[in-house]
Amino acid sequence: MSHSPENRAAHSMTPQEERRALIVLLSVIYLMIAGFGLVIPLLPFFAKAFDAPAWQVTLLFSAFSVGQFIGEPFWGRLSDRIGRKPVLIITIGLVAASYAALAFAPNIAAAFAIRFMNGVFAGNISTLQGAMADITPPERRASRMGIMGAAFSAGFTTGPAIGGLLAQPSRGALGSQLPLLVAAGFAAASALAVLVLVRESRPEPNAHHRQRPRIEGLKDAFAHMVIGRILLISFIVVIGFAGIEATYGLWTQARFGWGPKEIGLAFMGIGLLGAFCQGYLSGRLVRRFGEAKTLTGGLVFMGLGLVTQGLSPVWEVAILGFAFVCIGQSICFPNLTALISQAAPPDRQGEMLGLNMSGMALARIGGPVFAGWLFSSIAPGAPFASAALLIVPGLWFAGEVRKRVHMIA
Repeated sequence: MSHSPENRAAHSMTPQEERRALIVLLSVIYLMIAGFGLVIPLLPFFAKAFDAPAWQVTLLFSAFSVGQFIGEPFWGRLSDRIGRKPVLIITIGLVAASYAALAFAPNIAAAFAIRFMNGVFAGNISTLQGAMADITPPERRASRMGIMGAAFSAGFTTGPAIGGLLAQPSRGALGSQLPLLVAAGFAAASALAVLVLVRESRPEPNAHHRQRPRIEGLKDAFAHMVIGRILLISFIVVIGFAGIEATYGLWTQARFGWGPKEIGLAFMGIGLLGAFCQGYLSGRLVRRFGEAKTLTGGLVFMGLGLVTQGLSPVWEVAILGFAFVCIGQSICFPNLTALISQAAPPDRQGEMLGLNMSGMALARIGGPVFAGWLFSSIAPGAPFASAALLIVPGLWFAGEVRKRVHMIA
């Protein structure tokens, strides 16, 4: 998977074109994630309107991740072949249609099917990452991925608040129609922005480029001295993090007697902190220490935060631990993406980034299930202990990445 420096160059753009492309991509990411976040607080009430038991409510969340697991590598590889722009227009347009379809789902079975397809169509994050990498010189990619992460955080911060304000749980399934249609509108606006304002950024494919079976791409990725280890870090860290996300509300209720209001305010505050860290702090740390060392520092902060939360005697200490986890995540994940984009050839970026996102989606399927079992069968704080332990092999792999990056340099 080696490549020459000349092949790393994206299409030449003037500074004005590059700035416009960056603004449009960030706007698209914000609208997409705000629409996704807008739906999250609705789903439990939406499912209960169909008299769905608790296990079906959680499966409604998992159905999206299963679809995303399938969609990410497919759309990533397709964007390497036909271009980022057509893939983004197709996928975002279908996301809008799936939100609209969910607003009029007649029963829970139809809702499952629509959520699954919504996940397949929304598996375009690697394509967005590829487009961002295309317009960014390698030395600035970690910083740009941090800005991209800030747009994610901003969407996650405002989306749930909008959904909560627009929802009317007392009206049953009908009470979710307006916010779901608003989410569809966000996605439709994103697709229109890509159609009108985005210029194709995919580099010309290598003369020897060919479409490969997915398993061949996976073998190639794990054989790579940097990419294989990054995929493992992403997977094991997200298993623990997704488990904490799924059980956080249950844990704070059991530990501190919190309700939806307190949990929502905590997530809003942490979302704002995440936006600051990804948009401002991450890039500055990379310029001083490099991507690999910053990645290690992010993992250390995540581990420290998980231990602090799990052992917290009062809610103020728990929030401090939550902030440490947020800081660590905010400087960790942009560098995972940047290291993959730097290591992969330009005509394989979508494929490699898609494999990473697919692995993270797989972790988000299994992580909550495992954390739920730990919470119920072991102890309410057990998911924090499990996630903290998973940081240990992550740190070992990060050390290997540092060695390999130093050897390449």
